Amino acid sequence: MASSSSQNKPETINLNDTPSVMPEVWRPYFLSPNGPVSVTDSVMLNGVTATAVAAGLCTPEDAKVLAGRTDPQIINDSLALTIQCAATVSNMGRRLHVRNLEVKTLRSQVTILQRLLKESKKKVGEVKEGEQKAEGACGFLC
Repeated sequence: MASSSSQNKPETINLNDTPSVMPEVWRPYFLSPNGPVSVTDSVMLNGVTATAVAAGLCTPEDAKVLAGRTDPQIINDSLALTIQCAATVSNMGRRLHVRNLEVKTLRSQVTILQRLLKESKKKVGEVKEGEQKAEGACGFLC
């Protein structure tokens, strides 16, 4: 039998936990007081849209889990989720920064290669011109 102290410990949410049975598909939709959230609405620029989207992210299963929790437990879970979201956004930012640096490097390499190609074409033109002069001189002398 479990002790009463273990029953008072807050239950943590394992976000990597997968159910043993495939759950029913839940299709979220985001509905704000102004109507459905459209692709032109912005979470960054509109608090009402942000609230509607955040509320829509809570699945029925999440609602069941949260219903049995105390306010401090919900706050702790929210903070943990916020930290995970911030870490994910930070990682994406770092990846985008690295990609941006790669793109800049590739652009500079393309510029260098374009310049080298232009110089090579110029040299090929000079060589062809020299060959034509040599052929003309050879035809004159030969």
